[in-house]
Formats: sequence, structure tokens, C-alpha cells
Amino acid sequence: MIMVTGANGQLASLTLQELGERKVPALGGSRSPAEGQRRLDFDDPATLDLTGVSTLVLVSAGYAEDDQVIARHQAVLDAAVRDGVTHVVYTSLTGGGDHLGFALAHRATEHLIKASGLDWTILRNGLYAELFATLLIWTPDGLESAFGDGALSAVARADLAAAAAVVAGNPTAHAGKIYDLVGEPITAPDIAESLGVTHRSIGLGEYRDRLLADDTLLPFQPPMVASIASSVRHGFLSNTTPDLVQLLGRPLTDPLTVTTDTAAAMRPDAR
Repeated sequence: MIMVTGANGQLASLTLQELGERKVPALGGSRSPAEGQRRLDFDDPATLDLTGVSTLVLVSAGYAEDDQVIARHQAVLDAAVRDGVTHVVYTSLTGGGDHLGFALAHRATEHLIKASGLDWTILRNGLYAELFATLLIWTPDGLESAFGDGALSAVARADLAAAAAVVAGNPTAHAGKIYDLVGEPITAPDIAESLGVTHRSIGLGEYRDRLLADDTLLPFQPPMVASIASSVRHGFLSNTTPDLVQLLGRPLTDPLTVTTDTAAAMRPDAR
């Protein structure tokens, strides 16, 4: 049986949907399980029941400090070894993302997986096209961002979910492989042009000040988000590879369309 963790999250829920469409039986695990899912709380070892699971799709438990994320992943891997899981598929971070503020937890988890004795496949996911859109700032005059003219090899979340489903459905064919799953490079000016608005670039210092003043962000988030802006601005996230196209066996969903549509839906006068 396949289990997908974080089942109520956007990537995991899409992965389960893809597996369902492919008629591949799969179970979701979540700290707040829906009907038919198994309770799986990474912070509560007593809930980490992976009996009957052969392939575990471990969707990264981010949104915390590195030590907490790594401890969560270690607990799940320990449970996987204990309960007889044979293969783990981990949704990691693109190889171009080592300069990002949240890369360490991903790389540490990759080391843990390789040392676990389990068969494994690592999916190094690029940043979502949907995320790129949310990091753009609407103003009365158009869009602002700290990305400058830098490009991001953004990728539609649904394409990454489809790739996870492909690998989970036939894990032995992908054992011991690391895939770098990114899309085609796009820029904030490209998005603004597609929307028919202007783009104004702001400095990283001004952007960080805005992030630090945002009381809706957790303490670790401003440096994390600022690192995305700096990495895109300075050309560290525009890498391309054929891995995702080869896994899917089809053209990728156009990241510019996904980003533009998401940004358009976030426009204040569109809400």
C-alpha cells in the first residue's frame, strides 16, 4: 500500500488525486485526518503507525525551524523502518535551491533517508508557480517585487503531484534516483506583461523591512522568503532539466499561465 503524508496539504492532496485517477490504491496520512485517512502527527510518535505501508510518499513537513522539521522527518523514517516500509519517496528541494533559507532541512533529510536502509527516490521539486504569484505585491500602479529581472524555473504544483504519483506507482523503477523537477524560467516582468500592468523592482532591504513588519509571519519566515527573492534576483533558481518532462511523458503545464492566473485572482479589485 502507498501512503502519502500531509494528506490535507495542497501537494499531497493532488498526489492522492493523481493516484486515484491512475487507479493506484493509496492512503492519506494527516494530523487532522479526513474520513478514510490515517492519523499521522509527526510531533506525536504514538500516532506514527505505518503498518501495511510498502511505499511512503514523505511530503516535507516544513513551516517550522530546521531542528523541528528534521526531528519530524527522523521520527517518520524511524517508524517506517520499524513497520516494514520498503521504499520512501521524498519531496525535496531543487538542486538550484541550496542558497535558500529552508534548504538545510531538505538536504539533512536526504542524508537521513540514504542512511535509513530503505529504498528511496528523491524528488527535488522546484518552487511552485503558484508561490511565485503570491510573492508579487499588487499596488495601484501594477506589481512590485524584489525579484528584479531574475528568472525562476517555476513549476505547476499539479505537475509535481503527477510526478510523485508516477514514482509511487512504480517505485522499483526509480529506486536510488534523484530527480530535479523544475519548469521553464519566467520573470516578474514577464508576469506583469502577461497581465498588462507595469512591474516595479524594489530593493532587498526594503523588502526585508516589509517582511519584518508583517505580524502575520512566523519568526523564521521573513529570512526564508527574503532568501527566495535574493536567489531569484541573482540567478540561482533559473536551472532547467528534462527530468520532469521525462517522468510525466508529456509537456509541462505552462508556468507563466499558472502564475499569471494566480496573480490575477489575487488582484485586489478581483476579490
